[in-house]
Amino acid sequence: MPASSSWQTAVVAAIGPEASHAKTFRLRLTEPRTHRPGQFYVVRLTAPDGYHAQRDYSVASSPGGEDIEITVEMLPDGEVSGFLHNVVEVGDVLEVRGPVGRFFSWDGATPILGLAGGSGVVPLMSMLRLARRANRPDLMRLVVSVRSPADLYYADEISGPETTVVYTREAPAGSSRPVGRLTAEDVRPLVESDREVYVCGSAGFCDGATNLLLEVGVDVQRIRVSRWGPTS
Repeated sequence: MPASSSWQTAVVAAIGPEASHAKTFRLRLTEPRTHRPGQFYVVRLTAPDGYHAQRDYSVASSPGGEDIEITVEMLPDGEVSGFLHNVVEVGDVLEVRGPVGRFFSWDGATPILGLAGGSGVVPLMSMLRLARRANRPDLMRLVVSVRSPADLYYADEISGPETTVVYTREAPAGSSRPVGRLTAEDVRPLVESDREVYVCGSAGFCDGATNLLLEVGVDVQRIRVSRWGPTS
């Protein structure tokens, strides 16, 4: 059995707020495994009666080290997200399996463009962090679409010359771009022939972003999409 297919335990080493409705959990793996940016881990909860509930969470941290970071959005009536937000504390132990997913993963060497909608920024943040850690910020361009500043993940870290934040409902003071959905003009200057494009977010965001990419001339074969459906 491949190592990524087996379950292991992870100690919750740190918990921190990430946005108005999200927290980041740093997990220390019993058996550290190197992930590729864009991959995810499965987190499994087990009740005393043996009932299992599990959800997939993308890794936000760059590869390397014995810890990984996942960012979890608190969802209404969320079975797993509610437990992680309201019950789990530093020092608790979780069951995890991974890393999983190759199609949406990045090799860390080829130039890419990332388009993220809301919480879809999590796997793309792993890519951005790797590019920055390698002192190659030119490898990645990132556009993040969020409703408001309160909804922006990694707000203290994400800004930089290689990133653009599009606010659709409420923009911070001094913002030069009016609020509104992502447009072809937001994307067109960032499209280059040697860049593959990674799109992550809700189904609606991914469909809209993909249509914009096609509109500005990106070959569909260069677009990788990861849709996030409702989970709890």
